[in-house]
Amino acid sequence: MSYEKVAQHKARTIIGTKQTLKAMRNGEISELFIANDADQQIIGKVIELANSLNIPCSHVDSMKKLGAACGIEVGASTVALKQK
Repeated sequence: MSYEKVAQHKARTIIGTKQTLKAMRNGEISELFIANDADQQIIGKVIELANSLNIPCSHVDSMKKLGAACGIEVGASTVALKQK
């Protein structure tokens, strides 16, 4: 389900940890997707900030599949959806 949701909303996606953190701090994010196979040190900051800002997080199995759902050829550790 989560991969499909990301694929359906490609125009609203923010891909990658650095961009996601910046957008979350700016209050631009409505939902977050995190790959379970990503480096825990990297995604730890994202999860912590999402929890403090009460941003809903969905976990997916694969960075590669998450990247593919966004239309990129590399894996993505985090993908965020911008608010409408």
